Amino acid sequence: MAPNSAQSLDRQERLTDVLKRDEAQWKDDCLPCRLTGSFAFIGLGVYSYFSGQSQLKAQEAKILKSKSMFGMKSRQTGITGIALTLVGMGLWRLKN
Repeated sequence: MAPNSAQSLDRQERLTDVLKRDEAQWKDDCLPCRLTGSFAFIGLGVYSYFSGQSQLKAQEAKILKSKSMFGMKSRQTGITGIALTLVGMGLWRLKN
């Protein structure tokens, strides 16, 4: 039977087989690709943290004057969380 016959296309593949094939395809990722991706995420995380904190400091008076439900601490926490997530993604990319 031909691999692309109508009967073979009607059958669903097992998820484990598809995942194994996918993993084998991306297993041999080159070191320069890993380093580039990793440093890009880490750099973006560091940049997000410092630029976000400086923008908050510049807008602090407006934020406090607006009496928003989201004060300075929650905004700082949000920026720090995003930055840590990006750095974590960079470290994960370096390992995987």
